[in-house]
Amino acid sequence: MNYEKRLLVVEDDVVTRKMLRQILTEAGFQVTAVSDASSALTAIKQQGLPLLIVMDLGLPGMDGFALSQLIKRMGDVPIIIVSGNSTDEAKVLGLELYADDYITKPFNVAEVLARIQRVLSRVTDYSYAQGRVINIDVHLSVDFASNRLIRDGQTISLTPIETNLLMILLRQKGQIVSPNTLIARVWPNEEVYEETLRVHMHRLRKKLRVNAELPEYIHTERGVGYSFRPPTNG
Repeated sequence: MNYEKRLLVVEDDVVTRKMLRQILTEAGFQVTAVSDASSALTAIKQQGLPLLIVMDLGLPGMDGFALSQLIKRMGDVPIIIVSGNSTDEAKVLGLELYADDYITKPFNVAEVLARIQRVLSRVTDYSYAQGRVINIDVHLSVDFASNRLIRDGQTISLTPIETNLLMILLRQKGQIVSPNTLIARVWPNEEVYEETLRVHMHRLRKKLRVNAELPEYIHTERGVGYSFRPPTNG
C-alpha cells in the first residue's frame, strides 16, 4: 500500500460517507471509510496512522472532538472537520484545538479536494503515515498507534504525551521546533509551562537513548527549541 495516499473518513451519514469515499478514491487516494469512533480507532490500530483524516463532529457514541483528542495523542495527524455545525463557536473550537481545516455541510466536492491538497501541502514529512510501524533507522522503529518504541529489538512503552512529542518532532525532522509550538500542539486546551515540557522531553530522550553510550536522537537548541536528528552512524 502506498502510505502517502491513505486517508481515513469518519462519517456516520451513509450517503455522505459513500460520496466522500467515491470522490477521494477517484482522486487517487486509498480510502478507509467508517461510521463511528470505535471503528476509526480500530482502523488506526490495524493500518497505522493515515496521511489525513476527514471527520464529522456528530458521531454516535463518541463525538468528533473527543475522537480528535484521542487521535492527537497517537500523533500529530492532520484532521479536516466536515460538519453541519456552522456556528462560529464550533469552528473556533475545532480549529484552535484539533483541526487543520473546517468545512461546513453541505459542501462542494471540488472544495473538499482542494482543502485536502492545501493541508497536505503544508506537511513536510509524511513518514508518520508509513504504516503501523515506522522505521527511523537500523536501530529505532516507532509504533505510534500502540505508543511504543522498538530500540535494537527492545520494546519500550511511551506515554501519549511522549508519543505526540515524538510525532511532532519527526514531522519537522532536522528543523528546530520551539517550546511554545510543542506546548500548543500537545496541550492545546491546558495551561502548561515550559518546565513541564522539559520533564516530558527528558523522559522521552532517555527512552530513545536506552543507555548513555548511545547517540542522541533529540537535540536541545538552547533558548530556541528541540530538533529530531537521527545519528549519522552507529
